[in-house]
Amino acid sequence: MEEEAERRREVESRVVEKVGEVIKEIERAKHAEQVICALHSLAVLLFPIDFSHLLGSIDERCKDQVFFLMFVSFLFKHLLYFFFNFIICFCFVKIVSAKVHSANEREDWWKAFYQGYAFPTLARVLLLDVAPNWLTCFPLSAKKLVYDVFFVNGLSTAVVQVLAPCLQHSGRDLVDVNAVQSNVERLLVLCLLDNGGVLKMAIEFAVSPQSEDTINESLKSAVSRVAQIVTSIPDKARLKAPPLLSSHLFFKQISIQLLTGMVERLAISNKSDMVVNFLFVGEIYSRICRRGSSDVLLSEVTPQILRHVRSCLSPNTDVVDTDVFESSPESKFWLKITEAITDPYTVERISEQLLRQLATEHASDIEAYWVLWILFRQLLKRQSSVRSMFVDKFLLWKVFPICCLRWILQFAVLECPPITNSQTKGHKTTNGLLDTVQRLAAVWSKRDFVQSAPVEQQAYITAAVGLCLEKMSKEELDKTKDVMHSILQGVSCRLESPADLVRKMASTIALVFSKVVDPKNPLYLDDSCNGDSIDWEFGLTTAEKGTLSISNAEKHIDETGTSTTLTLTKDFTHPADGGKGSNVKSKSKKSSEFSLVDPDEIVDPATLNYESASDGNDDKDASENSDSSDDSLQPYDLTDDDTDLKRKISQLVDVVGALRKSDDADGVERALDVAESLIRASPDELTHVAGDLVRTLVQVRCSDVSVEGEEESAEEKRKRALIALVVTRPFESLETLNKLLYSPNVDVSQRIMILDVMTRAAEELANAKTMKPKHQIGPLISTISEPQPWFLPSNVGPPGAGSWREISDTGTLLNWSNRYERELPLKPGQVKRGKTRRWSLRSGNIQEGQIEWSQNKFLLYAAAFMLPAMQGFDKKRHGVDLLGRDFIVLGKLIYMLGVCMKCASLHPEASALAPPLLDMLRSREVCHHKEAYVRRAVLFAASCVLVALHPSYIASSLVEGNLEISEGLEWIRTWALQVADSDTDRECYTMAVSCLQLHSEMALLASRALESAESTFKTESISLSSSPFKGTIKIPHSNVEY
Repeated sequence: MEEEAERRREVESRVVEKVGEVIKEIERAKHAEQVICALHSLAVLLFPIDFSHLLGSIDERCKDQVFFLMFVSFLFKHLLYFFFNFIICFCFVKIVSAKVHSANEREDWWKAFYQGYAFPTLARVLLLDVAPNWLTCFPLSAKKLVYDVFFVNGLSTAVVQVLAPCLQHSGRDLVDVNAVQSNVERLLVLCLLDNGGVLKMAIEFAVSPQSEDTINESLKSAVSRVAQIVTSIPDKARLKAPPLLSSHLFFKQISIQLLTGMVERLAISNKSDMVVNFLFVGEIYSRICRRGSSDVLLSEVTPQILRHVRSCLSPNTDVVDTDVFESSPESKFWLKITEAITDPYTVERISEQLLRQLATEHASDIEAYWVLWILFRQLLKRQSSVRSMFVDKFLLWKVFPICCLRWILQFAVLECPPITNSQTKGHKTTNGLLDTVQRLAAVWSKRDFVQSAPVEQQAYITAAVGLCLEKMSKEELDKTKDVMHSILQGVSCRLESPADLVRKMASTIALVFSKVVDPKNPLYLDDSCNGDSIDWEFGLTTAEKGTLSISNAEKHIDETGTSTTLTLTKDFTHPADGGKGSNVKSKSKKSSEFSLVDPDEIVDPATLNYESASDGNDDKDASENSDSSDDSLQPYDLTDDDTDLKRKISQLVDVVGALRKSDDADGVERALDVAESLIRASPDELTHVAGDLVRTLVQVRCSDVSVEGEEESAEEKRKRALIALVVTRPFESLETLNKLLYSPNVDVSQRIMILDVMTRAAEELANAKTMKPKHQIGPLISTISEPQPWFLPSNVGPPGAGSWREISDTGTLLNWSNRYERELPLKPGQVKRGKTRRWSLRSGNIQEGQIEWSQNKFLLYAAAFMLPAMQGFDKKRHGVDLLGRDFIVLGKLIYMLGVCMKCASLHPEASALAPPLLDMLRSREVCHHKEAYVRRAVLFAASCVLVALHPSYIASSLVEGNLEISEGLEWIRTWALQVADSDTDRECYTMAVSCLQLHSEMALLASRALESAESTFKTESISLSSSPFKGTIKIPHSNVEY
């Protein structure tokens, strides 16, 4: 042993001495050939190189030296056989022993060179001196044989530890940094990817000499250090680096390299070597997952293991013996890889990505089960953290596709392969299933979970509960503790939700639960659950990565193109109608559009509703009379006589009287049919009966007086009548509606209907257009004579005639009189044809100069819409609790206020109404409400405030020191940031980001207004204080404050 150590030290000293000589020769070199010869003198001692390829790369002097060495080597080989002259043989042996080594000596020199300090010293010279100064002068053969050979044929673990730090070389020693880094990137691609350097590292660690009993800590540290260096290469590479050094391609290449290489290493018999080998592979995979590329890794792993599972499965039967997989060497190989991964985060990421990749590969239930069984069966038994990951985190915290959920339950809960030809119910149920159902039901039944959890997670856990219940029998359900109570509590909580999807979850679980309790009498709470199979995805779309997603908000751009607002399309229109409100809404829009009528026209109210109907009946009667001659013997139908005898409703007083007779269903229906038409006619009596009519319409029960199946039609007629009342008589109608809104005598549905009516009435008033005569400004002093010159023709003529203009006469050179002409309006029925046509919504028979259009009649009534509704919203009255039980009404109220602000956009009324609305939204009970429905409404209203406020008003408020506006706008920004960072509801996150975008646009426009105001103050030399702007407004992504 001592002699071996002494010999090793002697070889190391000779290697170091030789390296020093080579470095000195490189420093003294004046030509590239001298550098090549110096490197060649060392390379020949370390590697078996064919020197004939170098002959064209060096000059005559260096070529003679190389020929001499080749001649000496040739003579040495042949002198041993032919016993040449003893003296010459002795000289040649001495020279060759100094210049050329045998295979054993070359191996000793190689180990001493790479395992000591010689290689790092020479590598620094090669990378920082030879590469930027001489390497471009090397021929390709010389670069490969005397330069790249030191890295490609070297010890991979030592090479990568030298090359990787040079990727971030700072260049302090006047070195060409780009040349150094590009050369290092070239060598990394050449060593690690093209020549399998990562696999060589795994083999080097596997065959490294160690004690027989254990793998010491120093080796584990070396494995971790090298794995960290290898996986950090994409982060250290430049942006202009080769594409193979990008994280995606680099990790993909080394994953493929290790997988294929490890399969070839399955024949290794030494157990210690195998452990070390897999330890390095596991460390590499852990680092890849830690750097966010688990999808790249699993995209290569999943197809290979799935191919192995399919090869073991029999195509004729689904029953597979466990011994088939346990005895397979490849199964053991995959198990060893997972056992080598000790990082819990990596195990979780690999498991999660494996499930998603199996779903992408469309694996069957039996295939997915055996894939999970091969990889995680030992970890599931030995490590409690892995079991907790499957049965807790993957069921309660993550969201997977439904097929992945079935695989998780089958592998980790039921712990048996799936049986396709029969149901699992009736087989031996494990305690894991009962415990899992109990935990899932406890979480699913909590009201806080229904209020705060995202819809995707609620749907996922609902499916988990339902799938577990389908595997249970009534006897097994009785063994569980509090599961029945939890199921009933969860169903009741979800049936109260305004979201149709959440109510559908409750009806589905109720159906599955009823089948467990009494299979012969299933409980159907929803028409969509009639089929035998249940859609556990609940109609939600599946994104590319396999997560469930739902969207109830849409982003719209205003006509001006400068601001963006959010319009809730589902949650705030008909939250409890089961998704059937879209058709009704489209019909209501058509019916609410009415034509302009002349206020001086005499109209018979009794004919407003029956003109179209009578025309149709007359045509029908005429057709029947024409056919009576042929079929005169047919009996006369007397069923319509009662309808003809009924009195037509033509007065609003009669409408009120008919609506109050709840026992007369036909009278109520006829009153609802004519109510809107009579109200739109705006008779004089409408002012006096508006309040009573509003109260009567709100209190009428359409479900009691309508035919079954036509309740929605009657409900829509009532809404249109109320909208017409609010539009034609806003003050009288709003006074009654605001009193009824918080009245204990109305229920939740009536309050929601009141808010819907106010919302649609505000939009109609904002979009209403009226025409009135244009105000003509005439002379203040009248004259007896005409104010035009005497030589012009008189202005007497038809209305709309143009002014006179002089025209030239080309008949003669001398004109003794002037000629004039003017344009006359067209006669009735006359059409002037030309190439240009003007399209307009206005009537063509009205002169453009005689009328003007006025729109947005809502501004006059904005305060009447908003202020009474905001007053006392937080008070708990008898039957009214907006902050608690009646959160749906609160959300509808906030949505209505936001629509009102949008209808008053960029007008002074919006500036006056914004502060009280912001005070309402800022209250903790509102902006931090437990229900996501309310938080969405608050975000919508805040966005409407940002759109409605004029930038000049914000600028003037800051100049005048109006802190109320600046503090309110700053609250919107900070609260939206908080929602975007921490809110669990996806729609709240999306709306918060849009709200921040609106805030940034508003801040930019306000800052420009402030700059223009400041420049105006300077030009007018108005003395201001050093800080005239007493408020602050922040522009996101900048350091500017105003």
